[in-house]
Amino acid sequence: MPHPLTDDLETLARPVVVAAHLEVQSVEVLAHRIPLTVVVRVQRADGTDVNLDECAAVSGPLAEAIEASGLLTMAYVLEVSSPGIGEDLHSDRDFVSFRGFPVEVLRRDADGAEVRRTGLLLGRDDQVVQLNERGRILRIPRDDVLRVRLTQAPPDS
Repeated sequence: MPHPLTDDLETLARPVVVAAHLEVQSVEVLAHRIPLTVVVRVQRADGTDVNLDECAAVSGPLAEAIEASGLLTMAYVLEVSSPGIGEDLHSDRDFVSFRGFPVEVLRRDADGAEVRRTGLLLGRDDQVVQLNERGRILRIPRDDVLRVRLTQAPPDS
């Protein structure tokens, strides 16, 4: 379940990131860390990764915007980074860009237990996430999917 401030922080971050000619890929609030950590992942409009200088160019102005907004009244750490490999897929563009790539899908089964499946991503539509698991096509209902994450190596390699 996302932190209650995630949407507000993303709304705040978007114009700062756009001013740096980048896009917000995701915003995550890690409230279990001490101090609280705000992770903002940015990418170029073409979906390619950003470099350290681009992250630094966003970090300063974004920290100032967060301070000025008063959204966070407690101590926090701001991390601005590139999505990179091993990250979650969120947008439709992510699912198109990484079609054929090895992924891990975390889903909830009928009993409420979490189940991990790995395979090659075939795609996503309004109803299902499709995965090729060792030659077998899996159609996992989107409502059951908790996370889809890129993995470094093909499954069972």
